[in-house]
Amino acid sequence: MTRVLVVDDEPQLLRVLRVHLQARGYEVDAAADGRGALELAAQSLPDVVVLDLGLPDVSGVEVIAGLRGWTQVPIIILSVHDQEADKITALDAGADDYVTKPFSMAELLARVRAASRRVPATKQPPIIRTDDFTVDLAAKRVTTGSGEVRLTPTEWHLVELLVTNPGRLVSQRQLLREVWGPHAESETAYLRVYMAQIRRKLEPEPTQPRYFITEPGMGYRFEPAPPTDAR
Repeated sequence: MTRVLVVDDEPQLLRVLRVHLQARGYEVDAAADGRGALELAAQSLPDVVVLDLGLPDVSGVEVIAGLRGWTQVPIIILSVHDQEADKITALDAGADDYVTKPFSMAELLARVRAASRRVPATKQPPIIRTDDFTVDLAAKRVTTGSGEVRLTPTEWHLVELLVTNPGRLVSQRQLLREVWGPHAESETAYLRVYMAQIRRKLEPEPTQPRYFITEPGMGYRFEPAPPTDAR
């Protein structure tokens, strides 16, 4: 059964959406603010998110960014703003569709049906566990047996990009572009410095990394369960 997470700070609209979606066979979770939405998404792993941009605590764009750190779930935006710039901002942040309030319930339901056809075949919880540390992608937190590890925003961004692509080579150019922008694609010294810092914080033996592996001249790879002789 398709699970839909509806996020809106209007109680009446939440009730209406829940009734209409449940009547058509969807499982529905509801949140009235952004932080609650992120927590609920991490727990329930929805197939589709219907998200209002105007939330009382954090913006809808921040919620999109929080979700996109660990999931490609289809996101349909609800908003009273119909300006092109608002739509572009939401879509660039990672939203898949945009519906302007007031809207036709029939149209929204059609968009939910279309979005549900794009749901990935498998859904993974936003927790990456290794023998030495745990990465909570939803909470943006890394912990070891000694407690939480403090990462800078740049360190976190690199860790996030690598652990969400386990076993895959992520090129130097891609990492630089995603973290520092297109202007930094040749600044490989940035990567060496920050990857050394990440290893000092997370690797049991930073000079012989087990998890954050360098592919010389190409990029880096995250191995969540490396063989005992991996270096």
